[in-house]
Amino acid sequence: MTIAYFDCFAGISGDMTLGALIGAGADPDRLRDGLASLGVAGYRIEVGSRKAGYIEATDVRVIVDAAHHPHHRGLADILEIICSTDLSAAVKRTAGGIFRRLAEAEGRVHGHTPEEVHFHEVGAVDAIVDIVGTALCLEMLGWPKVVASPLPTFHGYTRGSHGLFPLPAPATAELLRGVPWRKLDVEGELVTPTGAAIIREIAAEFGPLPAMRVERIGYGAGKSAFTIPNALRVMIGQETDAPQSAAAVTVVETNIDDLNPQFYETAMEKLFAAGALDVFLTPIQMKKSRPGTLLSVLCDPAATEQIAGVILAETSTLGVRVSRRERICLERRWEEVVTEFGKVRIKIGERAGRAITASPEYEDCKRAAAAHGVPLRQVYESAAATYRTGLSRRG
Repeated sequence: MTIAYFDCFAGISGDMTLGALIGAGADPDRLRDGLASLGVAGYRIEVGSRKAGYIEATDVRVIVDAAHHPHHRGLADILEIICSTDLSAAVKRTAGGIFRRLAEAEGRVHGHTPEEVHFHEVGAVDAIVDIVGTALCLEMLGWPKVVASPLPTFHGYTRGSHGLFPLPAPATAELLRGVPWRKLDVEGELVTPTGAAIIREIAAEFGPLPAMRVERIGYGAGKSAFTIPNALRVMIGQETDAPQSAAAVTVVETNIDDLNPQFYETAMEKLFAAGALDVFLTPIQMKKSRPGTLLSVLCDPAATEQIAGVILAETSTLGVRVSRRERICLERRWEEVVTEFGKVRIKIGERAGRAITASPEYEDCKRAAAAHGVPLRQVYESAAATYRTGLSRRG
C-alpha cells in the first residue's frame, strides 16, 4: 500500500500542501489543466522554489485578480462549481468533503447552519484552488493512504473579516477537535483553517512515521518567517511488511442511575463532536438493585480531558473512570456507486490491501430513500448489489 506521510512540523496551509505534493511528484501542468475545468476566472498559479529556513522547498503562489477576490460564496455555490466539472468522482468527493468541514466549523463558531455560512478567508478563489488542487494532486499520486503527524501548537492573534481573533483561529480549533497536538508554541498562525480542513478530511490517522519504504519527499514552503523552517514535508512510499500494530485508545466510563433518558441523545451528540470514536450505553444493575446505565466512550488519548468534561457537564455523574486500551482496525476507504436512486458511497474495510468488508453508507441511503419515497432497505440492497456487480466485472 502506498502511504503519504504529512510531517506537519511547521503546520499546514493550502499552499504548503500543494507545494509539498508537487515536490513529491504531482505535475503542476496537469494541476492547472484540472483546475481550468472549474470555470473560476481571475487567478494564476506560480510554482517556484524558495528557502524555508535552511530547506529548499516548493513555493506555490495563487495570484488572484483583486477584482475577483471580494466575491464571497456559500457552501452550495462552491459545491455546484465542483460538481459541475468533469473531474473524477473521487476528486469531487474529497474537495467537497473539505469544504463541508469548513462550513460546519464556521457555522459552529458563528451560530449558523453550514448552508448559511458565506466563506470569507476560506471562500476566496485561492482557497478553492488550494482545496480542489490538493485533491487533484492526491489523484495524480495514486490516492495514497494519508497519515499525519501531530500538529504543532502556536499562539497569538490575527485579523480577519470578523476582526481580531486568537490563534488557533476558532474555525481551526473546531476542525481539529480530537486531533493530537505536540508542544511547539510558536507565535503566529502555523495551521490555517484551510490547512486544518484538508488534513482532517484526507488523513486516515495521526501519529508517528509509519513503517514504510520512503521513495519520494516533497517540501511545501509557507509564506511567513518563524524561528523554525516554515515548510510542510510529505514523504511518499510503500508500506513495509511489518506486523499491524495496535493503536492506543482511551475508554472513559461512568455508571448512571438518575439521569432523564432523553438527555442521553444530547450527551452522545456532544461527545461525538468532542472527538469520540464511539459512544455506547449498557444496561447494568447497581447497588440496592437499582437499574442503571453504563456510559462508555472510546476516544484518542489526546481527547480524554475534553471527553471527560462533556460527560461531567451533560450527565448527572460525579466522576468518570479512565482506562487505556489498544485496538486493531481495518483500513477504510470509499467507493461511489450509481444506483437507480442516485449515488451512494460504499465504505470498504481492508487489511493488507485486501477488502474484508463493504457496506453502503447509511446516511446516503437514508437521503436517497427519502428523496424517492422508497424503503431504506431497498436503497441499501440496490447499492450493495451494484457494488458487487462492479466488483465481479473488475475481477
